[in-house]
Amino acid sequence: MATSEFDNSANLEKLNENLARMEVLTQRLVAAFARKKPQRSELQAPDPSIYLRAASAYWAEMVQNPSKILEHQVGYWGKTLKHFVEAQEALRDGTLTPPEDHTPDDRRFSNPLWKTHPYFNYIKQQYLLSAQAIEEAIADLDTLDPREKKRLEYFGKQIIDMMAPTNFLGTNPDALMRAVETEGESLVRGLENLVRDIEANEGELLVTLADRDAFKVGSNIATSPGAVVYRNRMFELIQYAPTTEKVHTTPLLIFPPWINKFYILDLKPENSLIKWITDQGYTLFVVSWVNPDAAYADTGLDDYIQEGYLEAIAKVKEICNVKAINVIGYCIAGTTLALTLALMEKRKDRSIKSATFFTTLTDFSDRGEVGVFLEDDFVGGIEAEVKDTGILRSYYMTKTFSFLRSNDLIYGPAIRSYMLGEAPPAFDLLFWNGDGTNLPGKMTVEYLRGLCQNDRFATGTFPVLGEEVSIKGVKVPLCAVACETDHIAAWRSSLRGISKMGAADKQFILSESGHIAGIVNPPSKKKYGHYTSDAPLGDPDAWKAQAEYHQGSWWPRWDDWLRPRSGKLIPARALPDSSLAPAPGTYVTAHPAL
Repeated sequence: MATSEFDNSANLEKLNENLARMEVLTQRLVAAFARKKPQRSELQAPDPSIYLRAASAYWAEMVQNPSKILEHQVGYWGKTLKHFVEAQEALRDGTLTPPEDHTPDDRRFSNPLWKTHPYFNYIKQQYLLSAQAIEEAIADLDTLDPREKKRLEYFGKQIIDMMAPTNFLGTNPDALMRAVETEGESLVRGLENLVRDIEANEGELLVTLADRDAFKVGSNIATSPGAVVYRNRMFELIQYAPTTEKVHTTPLLIFPPWINKFYILDLKPENSLIKWITDQGYTLFVVSWVNPDAAYADTGLDDYIQEGYLEAIAKVKEICNVKAINVIGYCIAGTTLALTLALMEKRKDRSIKSATFFTTLTDFSDRGEVGVFLEDDFVGGIEAEVKDTGILRSYYMTKTFSFLRSNDLIYGPAIRSYMLGEAPPAFDLLFWNGDGTNLPGKMTVEYLRGLCQNDRFATGTFPVLGEEVSIKGVKVPLCAVACETDHIAAWRSSLRGISKMGAADKQFILSESGHIAGIVNPPSKKKYGHYTSDAPLGDPDAWKAQAEYHQGSWWPRWDDWLRPRSGKLIPARALPDSSLAPAPGTYVTAHPAL
């Protein structure tokens, strides 16, 4: 009796403690939401007219082909009712087991209760049947414009994923079991995590993907030794210390994307492309772009090319006392590198011996998955936003890219953080993913309107520093690496762009995996393979049909391509005795106040 009274007293004390914590957290939550700034509706969702047009197309299909629509509906109703009857019969037998389950495996439903518990299994099967019916209904809308249909498929999938039973406490067995096991402590911790994220983002909800205190740039991440040897308002130029006694005469300069920070290429020694390149005997320089604030509102692509690319190339040539260098451009920096190379060709500037493109789009006729965000509704919203604020905040870019993999980067982390009450993991890649940068307003609009929407560089000419340049003007020897499951720069589009370049010497490599993992793919991991082909560049599928698959990373193959274009070996170039700052520099850690 005494033990029971003690337990009840302890439970009551714990309950009161949690209620007090929840009251404080609720007050903080209300205060955090009060700081939320109004946001443009155009940046939150597609124009509602897309759903009106979809509804019109659906009813038009009903009038023109009623049998097909009725077949869909009757098929869906039949499956739903059949499953309901089977579930009822199983319960009536008193076995408390679900009916036979033929639904495909889905890692969201990995808890065994989704298969064995009648309640959870019924919810799962009904959800998957409904999801299938919605996807089939969209797929059969034959009268919609193909681009619009692609958008409807994407946003329809987003709604389906958002409504998954795993995203709700009452229908998530993992969350319910954790709450019972911890006497509700997990839910209180989850609320603490939720409040923390909303406070950190000024009233906006953005799930923290990694432990922000687990890493410090320059201390336990981005640690390759080097020095900032030049700085202007656009970038810091980092020269990395040699790791070999001799190096190739021709230095190598990397232009990383300014949508993110360059240290994705130097997370840790085991997967650092920066370290691996220096280990192969190259003098390596990397551009670290400034994280702009509103003062950069009028900074455009011309500024990135003149004060960024051309200036960095000139400085590397000067430091190494050479007439020409090799360059790499990654993602948007690859696109802009192509513009720069076309300009240099027009000016008869022979400063570049060869160029490598990582996951680069120059032909935007098919924009891939990210294209759903590149229509006038979203781009118009972005244009209005940067007109008011001068920049596109990193928040919008982070959210957009997260929705390309919403189950991995939004719903899954939200479940673990808010419903299971888990702390974010100490994961370097996700830490980098959350360390975003802003974009200058003028550059953003030029890129979205002129390159992405109008595709001027690939189909005509694009203005650069007073000259009209075209994709055919990219004539230096080049190697391009695209990634098979890239959600941002679709490999087929990347290949089409490379095929249009004027270079006679081209190499195309298709890596397995996506935009990041396909590039940051060290040979030691033996994780993702790659494809090469002697087939003509042009039709991507024809190229791949004739491609040869190779086990392991593409890094050594690229090194084999680059080495003959890098000159003889000379004594390694030491870092200067004095510098502006040690690597990774100061720009990479700057977070301007907005």
